[in-house]
Amino acid sequence: MAANPAAQTAFGPMVLAAIEQLEEPERRLVDDDLAESFLPGRLRALVRLARFGPLRRMLIAASDRSGPGLWASVVCRKRYIDEKVSDPVSEIDAVVILGSGLDTRPYRIARYGDLPVYELDQPVNIERKTAAVQRALGGVPASVQLAGVNFEHDNAMTVLADNGFRDTGRTLFIWEGVTQYLTPEGLHRTFEQLRAVTPGSRLIFTYVRQDFIDGTNLQDAEAVYRKFRRRSQVWKSGLDPERVEETLRGYGWRVLEQVGPSYYRDLYIRPTGRTIRASPIEWTALAVRSD
Repeated sequence: MAANPAAQTAFGPMVLAAIEQLEEPERRLVDDDLAESFLPGRLRALVRLARFGPLRRMLIAASDRSGPGLWASVVCRKRYIDEKVSDPVSEIDAVVILGSGLDTRPYRIARYGDLPVYELDQPVNIERKTAAVQRALGGVPASVQLAGVNFEHDNAMTVLADNGFRDTGRTLFIWEGVTQYLTPEGLHRTFEQLRAVTPGSRLIFTYVRQDFIDGTNLQDAEAVYRKFRRRSQVWKSGLDPERVEETLRGYGWRVLEQVGPSYYRDLYIRPTGRTIRASPIEWTALAVRSD
């Protein structure tokens, strides 16, 4: 199986989610009981080691030193998205995950019904994901469709249509932890493709601040900048929180909400009694396709 730097980043968020399950329920920042089972053997072994409390605390502290706040930001964004998926006021006919990695969300959804979920990602990740699901669950549920896509060159809406997706205007599109890995051209090309979505559908996406990508505001995360921008340049694109609304409006979307470190601190972290902080580097936006 071919490897590439962006594809390899599918593992990290799921390791964090899996280790969070070892916390007591009242201290947990996200609930995902499938996370560990979707990981390859070497990472499942790491998670098992983290059952020892002092080692788990060391792992979290080490992560926070190398990327201040990123642990909390990753798991809190997952919780935020999970809440939007399960929000009883949301009427959803389908979920589309753009860049699904090893996300377990489609399979947690499938436990409770036959809501169609479409997973798009690089072919290498789709191959890896299919094998993980087969190993953990015995097979892919009928309600879940997986398809390979290259966001730099392919039309995601065409790939979806080829795999049976029908747009009713009540689709939730999830684009989590992906946008920074695309070139600016690929990022805006995908936004342009999403212009075709029927009004009423919603989009949740995460992004890295443009001033961090530019290197003008490192937010005390110099090690993260060196890893993702200076050494490998695997992070390629960012957005300005103050201009996201304007940018999305240009593609026919209206921003409903943007959440970042203060939201995660007040709603998710403080109730647990933990002192971990969330990073100001990454933000999450919720938008609706306008009429």
